[in-house]
Amino acid sequence: MPASFRSTVLHSTGKASFDDIYDRPDPRAYYARMSELDYRIPELAKPHFEELLAEYRAATGIAGPTVLDIGCSYGVNATLLRLDTTMSDLFESYAEPDVPDLVARDRARLTAEDTLPGVRFIGMDASSPALDYARTAGLLHATVHADLESADPTEAQRRTLATADLVISTGCVGYVTERTLLRVARAHGGKLPWMAHFVLRMFSFEPIAAHLAALGYRTERAPGAFRQRRFASPEEQAQVCNALAANGIDTQGFESEGWLYAQLYLSRPSPNLSIDHEDLH
Repeated sequence: MPASFRSTVLHSTGKASFDDIYDRPDPRAYYARMSELDYRIPELAKPHFEELLAEYRAATGIAGPTVLDIGCSYGVNATLLRLDTTMSDLFESYAEPDVPDLVARDRARLTAEDTLPGVRFIGMDASSPALDYARTAGLLHATVHADLESADPTEAQRRTLATADLVISTGCVGYVTERTLLRVARAHGGKLPWMAHFVLRMFSFEPIAAHLAALGYRTERAPGAFRQRRFASPEEQAQVCNALAANGIDTQGFESEGWLYAQLYLSRPSPNLSIDHEDLH
């Protein structure tokens, strides 16, 4: 049995639950588990986020935008973007056995290697320990510990969310719905942040796109599909493939081969659109 096929608990969505590795004081267990599953979507998403940052700067003249990462865990997307590193490098880095102070090491590396010193990163997640580590290590400049599926943000949280110019995610949609994304978008008052979400094929983004359209967004799906990670168990693969088949989505060459796949959805205020992708609304 492959190392990744441990006994797994399935989330109500059908995906494996990794709650046990999100509540540690540092990311070592998280990266060890993700390495077993060949987790790669943040690295595949990186050039698309970099392109969006460049387009936003060109369109607005804002040299140092603020990026909000929803479902950020230990600040993985911010780390990849700011350190110009890879997932393999992170897997190896956090597997090193003799690092007495991970926070100090990460802060020192950021001081020496930060490629985006003018960009501010905010992380939002349900895991307080993950957020605390990322903020203390300097990987994130600010954090929001909130469940916007069940409640509006507090005034302090709303003010933090309102500073975001771009909103990104690499796997949280499905756990979060239009309730979260609308609360994030509305936090800005009259300003609509640009959004880029990598969404597993098992989840439809169309209902969210319809709600965002009512706020003035147009959503487009970029070409292609992106490997997220290997399945954590045969049970997870069966659940996901069954869910896809029930929605008329062919898994041959994709999930049937043992991988979860995601698609990229770009949501921007209508006047700013310039990319000719598949238009959803």
